[in-house]
Amino acid sequence: MKKNLVKAVIVLLIIVLVTFTSRYRFPSHYSSIRGFTQGTTYLVTYVNKEGVNLQPAVDSLLADFDTSLSTYIIESVISKVNYNESNVVLDSHFIAVFNKSFEVYKESDGAFDITVAPVVNAWGFGFTGKVQVDSNLIDSLVAFVGMDKIKIEKGKVVKKFPQTMLDVNAIAQGYSVDVVAEFLDHKGIKDYLVEIGGEVRTKGKNPKGRVWTIGIDKPLDNNLIPGSNLQAKLRLKDQSMATSGNYRKFFEEDGQKYVHSINPKTGYPVTSNLLSATVISDDCMTADAWATAFMVMGLDKTKEFLNKKINLQAYLIYSDEEGNLKTYATKGVDKLLKKR
Repeated sequence: MKKNLVKAVIVLLIIVLVTFTSRYRFPSHYSSIRGFTQGTTYLVTYVNKEGVNLQPAVDSLLADFDTSLSTYIIESVISKVNYNESNVVLDSHFIAVFNKSFEVYKESDGAFDITVAPVVNAWGFGFTGKVQVDSNLIDSLVAFVGMDKIKIEKGKVVKKFPQTMLDVNAIAQGYSVDVVAEFLDHKGIKDYLVEIGGEVRTKGKNPKGRVWTIGIDKPLDNNLIPGSNLQAKLRLKDQSMATSGNYRKFFEEDGQKYVHSINPKTGYPVTSNLLSATVISDDCMTADAWATAFMVMGLDKTKEFLNKKINLQAYLIYSDEEGNLKTYATKGVDKLLKKR
């Protein structure tokens, strides 16, 4: 989870809800609740024929989620695992994220790896402060990276090296969307949208009786306000969507641009013409993880992978040799694109 509210500005997806900016425009049987979580904002819009305020329940769910997976809470499950506390009791949230992470780690040939935490921290994109980076430091940290160096055995985390640490920012936010959505499912709600920090899951129809429309921002360095300059709009029904990109979260040092997508194998920020990757999947945790993996894999490897992975759909934005924005969409996404 991100430590500050910058995440609310750097999210790569925005919900196209220009007609829903105030509650009084909603049909009487819809409700919308908003709040803060994981250093960013959330929005839940849902059919509410009984007039029940679900915000206290949603806030409670998200607070419990943080006590499991927030690296900024010292007493969280993940923090205790990172600092090698004995007798850590793993909860269902931690186990679910760990297992999905390992699945994507294997399928992506290590492009997605939550043990990259020490390297991400060193570059200043994690839950500790940035340090002075050199090749010796990176080489030493990469030695502790790799999900083959950590496992869950008999309900306990077993590490090959105590220095191995976990950072689940690239998957946990998507999973938190699923947690809230599944709560709504349990309540019998048939139409809803859940958005947390730009990651989205939809079901049924929006208040206008149509499928939910989600916007994808143009990946331009000066495109700082989500929704102000859109590349595309997708129509989603009973689907999840997540985006990863490098055009808002980066720093420059000595004339060099360093992006937040870190290659777990090299320990260095990715250099690629792939500017953003949007993934559509049934659940948001899967979409979130693969969006990150694709940014590490790069354009060519991602396209090759998508040709074989029929249950994932993606929309890629990249730059050509002249610096022009180009797009690549899988066949499933072509059907979702809203024509302007």
